[in-house]
Amino acid sequence: MTRIVAGSVGGRTLEVPPRGTRPTSDRVREAIFSRLEHYDVLDGARVLDLYAGSGALGLEAASRGAVEVVLVEAAASAAQVCARNAATLGLTGVQVVTDKAERFVRGDRDRAWDLVFLDPPYDVTDADVATVLAGLETQVSPEAVVVVERASRSGAPAWPATWRLITAKTYGDTTVYYAEPDREAEGVTEA
Repeated sequence: MTRIVAGSVGGRTLEVPPRGTRPTSDRVREAIFSRLEHYDVLDGARVLDLYAGSGALGLEAASRGAVEVVLVEAAASAAQVCARNAATLGLTGVQVVTDKAERFVRGDRDRAWDLVFLDPPYDVTDADVATVLAGLETQVSPEAVVVVERASRSGAPAWPATWRLITAKTYGDTTVYYAEPDREAEGVTEA
């Protein structure tokens, strides 16, 4: 059973697609959001959840104060589950898009994401993940956090040159990576 861990709809259960997805465990999701709260990135955030599956990561962000959440899922059946979960929870500001992550990030976007989740199926290649990350490079805010969940055997993602790895944490066969824009690489300095 998958549930929202905390926030305005904490404890509520989520429907999970019957096949083709690998939901993030409650334990790992709780650890991810504990770190994101430490980074102070959730309240008022614009969130992009790529490879959304059930929408658990994006919906958790909405429960914890994100004002806009876009769930992107290529499988129509899983996108329908995302939409049902958002409707059942009654969370506002959640949009579901049925599209491939690679195609979605190539689109012209008029907003900068504050928090991005990439939790692709483990069989998505490292090269495909790198392509999605490169497509996101100019679509994140200067204070953004990008969270990538991969099989531990996959190794670290290839980050865009203007981003830096903050940290990584392994939970069994899953490693979660956190990155942010590198202000020094972009020529931005703190005052």
